[in-house]
Amino acid sequence: MAAWTLFLLIFLWTPPHFWALALYKSDDYARARIPMAPNVYGVKSTRRQIWWYAVATAAAGFAPAFVGVGGWLYAAAAAAGGALFLVAAFRVWRAGTEKHARDLFAVSILYLFALFGALIAEHGLGLYAPIMGAGA
Repeated sequence: MAAWTLFLLIFLWTPPHFWALALYKSDDYARARIPMAPNVYGVKSTRRQIWWYAVATAAAGFAPAFVGVGGWLYAAAAAAGGALFLVAAFRVWRAGTEKHARDLFAVSILYLFALFGALIAEHGLGLYAPIMGAGA
């Protein structure tokens, strides 16, 4: 289960991360004839999809804590990082400026870094404390 939850997290994280990049680089992708969501499905559709994938990603971000991979430190990183990720994605969905897309791209990198950093810290430094007896 542990590997599947981490796979799910990366799988769901990938679209909003790369579509945010595609939103603010859509002209470059169009000139290079690389089909990215904003150029194929439109900007409005891409912004909506970013939001829904971000919601799914933030929810899936908690899964490792509940299957015994991550503990309380990880859960705190998932909560704080997930909230920031959702705020950035919501801004892209609603306002959709190039700046918002760049911000989401940066936040998405930090979000994933924080989650995996928390896992490493918990296990590497002996800080792991399971949630609800998971993994104990």
